[in-house]
Amino acid sequence: MESTSNIGKRETVKQNDQEKGGPHPINEKAQKRLRIIGGQVRGIQKMIEEEKYCIDILTQISAARAAMNSVAKIIFKRHIGNCVANAIKGNGETSRELLDELMQVFIREGI
Repeated sequence: MESTSNIGKRETVKQNDQEKGGPHPINEKAQKRLRIIGGQVRGIQKMIEEEKYCIDILTQISAARAAMNSVAKIIFKRHIGNCVANAIKGNGETSRELLDELMQVFIREGI
C-alpha cells in the first residue's frame, strides 16, 4: 500500500512532465528498453510452450532479468538526479522523507 505522500509525489512528476511538453527523455529510454524486454518475455513463453532445453530457457530468463535491472538503474539514476537532488536543495521534511525512501531502496536492493 502506498502512502499518500508518495501518491502526491507521483502526481507532481506527472504534472511536471506535462508542463515540459512531454515525457522526460530518460522515461522514453526506459520505455524503449521495456518494449524490448516484453519481446524477450514473449520469446521465453514461446520457448516454454515449445519445450525447449531448460538451460536455454534459464539463460533467456537471466538475460531478461539483467535487462530489467538496467531499466531500474535508469529510473534510479533519474530519481537521484532530479527528485532527491531537488528535495535536498529545498531541505525540510520532504527531503528527509525522500532520503529515507532512498535508503530503503538501497537496503531492499542490496546496493
